[in-house]
Amino acid sequence: MIELPIIPEIALDTPNQRNKKPDWLRVKLPIGEDYKRVRNLVDEYKLHTICQSGNCPNMGECWGAGTATFMILGNVCTRSCSFCAVKTGKPNEYDTDEPRRVAEAIKLMQVKHAVITSVNRDELKDRGAAIWHETVRLVKETTPETTIETLIPDVKANWDALEVMISPGQEVVSHNMETVEALYRKVRPQAKYQRSLEQIQRTKDYGKRTKSGIMVGLGETKEQVFKIMDDLVAHGCDVLTIGQYLQPTKMHIEVAEFIHPDLFAEYKEVGMSKGFAFVESGPLVRSSYHAERHL
Repeated sequence: MIELPIIPEIALDTPNQRNKKPDWLRVKLPIGEDYKRVRNLVDEYKLHTICQSGNCPNMGECWGAGTATFMILGNVCTRSCSFCAVKTGKPNEYDTDEPRRVAEAIKLMQVKHAVITSVNRDELKDRGAAIWHETVRLVKETTPETTIETLIPDVKANWDALEVMISPGQEVVSHNMETVEALYRKVRPQAKYQRSLEQIQRTKDYGKRTKSGIMVGLGETKEQVFKIMDDLVAHGCDVLTIGQYLQPTKMHIEVAEFIHPDLFAEYKEVGMSKGFAFVESGPLVRSSYHAERHL
């Protein structure tokens, strides 16, 4: 494992926005013994994390606190969203032993609240639901005191698969809308705005605490952000996260605007007034950031 240099902090750079980052987009490098311990466990158990695959800016903070968001069903996605750093392509056959390894790693890490997500597996008839179900079941069996949030992909209206995914006992089920309706074709070309809203509604109807997340800085207007808030509340969403979009590579969609922290604070205030139980809003917020608060 390559050791990272010990530097106090870095500014997050994107290829076409270099030297334009505001001061509030600065994070500490992932260093420290707790970070190394978590990374070693992830490597030892041959696990994937969205922290690494998604270039998450909070990896140092979260891993340093002994937590991580596990990504199951491989690290190659069948979707080609223009914002996402996860590899796109034809995935390999999934690993049926992965649920056991995830459960064992969560036990060794002594995780109190685990977040589990996955790539899209559109080529699978059940969208990977069987692996989802077994992973959550084994985590609950191995460490029954651990609470779980599952950040699940779009099941393309396979509602039987959705029920299998959300039925094994997790406390929170999240599905990210990612952006406002007007930008869906540009940002999520293989997704449908109304279908994702219906997935959240069906999850709520099943009796789960529901959650979603959006990125800002993609060219959306305040009015469009307020509209997606209304749509989410109307479809049973309990928790909303709002964070700044950051371009992962030059091949991805460019940042249109860096949103000021004052506007993030306004979005939080407006969201709470519209009826969300909790709104996490800030430049470096990601869907699993401070997830333990969202129970």
